[in-house]
Amino acid sequence: MAAGVTADGGAPAARMLVPVGHTVGIKLFARGVVVVKLSDGGTPARECGLRTGDIIVSCGGTSVTSAEQFQSLLQENGNSATALQVRRDGGSMTLSVEPAQNDQGSYCIGAWIRDSMAGIGTMTYYDPATGAFGALGHGITDVDTAQLMPFSNGSILPSTVKAVKKGECGAAGELRGDFDLTCDLGELCANTDCGVFGTLAEEDYAPVLGDAVPVGAARAGSAVIRSNVEGDEVREYEIEILKVVSNAANGRDMVISVIDPELIAATGGIVQGMSGSPILQNGQLVGAVTHVLLNDPTKGYGISIENMLKAAE
Repeated sequence: MAAGVTADGGAPAARMLVPVGHTVGIKLFARGVVVVKLSDGGTPARECGLRTGDIIVSCGGTSVTSAEQFQSLLQENGNSATALQVRRDGGSMTLSVEPAQNDQGSYCIGAWIRDSMAGIGTMTYYDPATGAFGALGHGITDVDTAQLMPFSNGSILPSTVKAVKKGECGAAGELRGDFDLTCDLGELCANTDCGVFGTLAEEDYAPVLGDAVPVGAARAGSAVIRSNVEGDEVREYEIEILKVVSNAANGRDMVISVIDPELIAATGGIVQGMSGSPILQNGQLVGAVTHVLLNDPTKGYGISIENMLKAAE
């Protein structure tokens, strides 16, 4: 029998996913190091043509795996001209840099770099058939350059919401919580514009997994989101899907409005950390929360589950 086809040869069976809605800690390590800022003046970084947002993937022919290792490579090469392989705007180039000694005697190039990020987001779905999960509904971007973090590896961690900074006009709110950096629940395999994805052992996350529901397509009208905005409790809150946008970009497939008075009282609407909260309509999983409108925190955007699943493939 062909996959996804009913036994009687009828229409394909709907894919079944568990809408989760619980926060998770996320830690991600970059492939290479991201240049987040350049020092002022005539530094080696500026002189060789390095730019903010560049990703340094090798130094002197050696692959760069962390900020600490990159600094060690600079010390080994001293002030000799060193080849940096850099990825920029989807392309690759090689720059030649001559490190200079600072007042402490260390060789440096005058650039701030980042190799990892950690924070809290919400898991959207779990696939009981494969052990795969999707979260956030948007990619993890560098806080300084706003560019998608180049993915090397990462994991998700158990998280508990401790407090909420309420959103208000002009200022995004956020969920504040604890997560244990030493306890991995699952492994990440991708960081994309449509979310982060990975695999999870069901026994490690069983307490917050519910029943699977069919995947569906969103339409304008009443819906709910499943969110964890206090402790470990996941609840459903009423929203309105105001508009569904075809061929939208950047996780803005639908415009949503929070109408649940309890959620508005607790958070002011949509806050950071709620990204990935699954959107359910008529018993189907149709998407996930992605962004908040800064001028009205009760409104925001959502991505369709179809686009999340395409990105996961």
